[in-house]
Amino acid sequence: MAEPTLHDRIVTDLRERILRGAWPAGHRIPFETDLAEAFGVSRMTMNKALGQLTREGFLDRRRKLGTVVATPRMQSAVMEIANIGEEIRGLGQDYGYRLLSRSLRVAGPDDRKALRPADEAPFRVLALEALHLADGLPFCHEARLIHLGAVPQAETADFAAQPAGAWLLQQVPWSAAEHVIRAVPASADLAAALHLRPGTPCLEIARRTEFEGRPVTFARLTYPGDRHQLVAGFSPS
Repeated sequence: MAEPTLHDRIVTDLRERILRGAWPAGHRIPFETDLAEAFGVSRMTMNKALGQLTREGFLDRRRKLGTVVATPRMQSAVMEIANIGEEIRGLGQDYGYRLLSRSLRVAGPDDRKALRPADEAPFRVLALEALHLADGLPFCHEARLIHLGAVPQAETADFAAQPAGAWLLQQVPWSAAEHVIRAVPASADLAAALHLRPGTPCLEIARRTEFEGRPVTFARLTYPGDRHQLVAGFSPS
């Protein structure tokens, strides 16, 4: 096996500083010239090492601010029902949650289109709007409908204290789910909630779950496009 090059050793050293938390997200690292002097290499060699870490997503080079440690990009498995809080904590970030609105109503045409019940019988829904935060910053906007015919106990649950998604995973079984994923521009309301400019590209995951053919919940999760990615593992059929 070939010995690691000087470039490889520098990249490994700096990467490990980030991964073990010596350089946390948002930390401005020493200037390129200072790092080159500390490692005893040319500025060009250090520039190449920092460039590699930037391409890998560990560093973010900003004009006038220098080079800072990038905020880790959240990733979710496409084929799983993820707990947003657990994902954020798994990245070593503090998780926060804020319930923005809660209302009860008889399902209207838009609610029926989202939940797709099997019959025309009337039913009530609980509509929730919430914001998930990572290290105090807006990370994901959630708009959710819960079918109260399928989950009557949700009507009295305290969703100001616990996110509905985490509560549902603990309380209610599900047998099928559907994800529809698309890129969307941030509306004025979404932009205000996520601290973005209107029109900023976002990733939207529309998720519908059911149990034994009956809809349980529909959630629309919207992330700033540069803070989230989806992964899927698969094998040949």
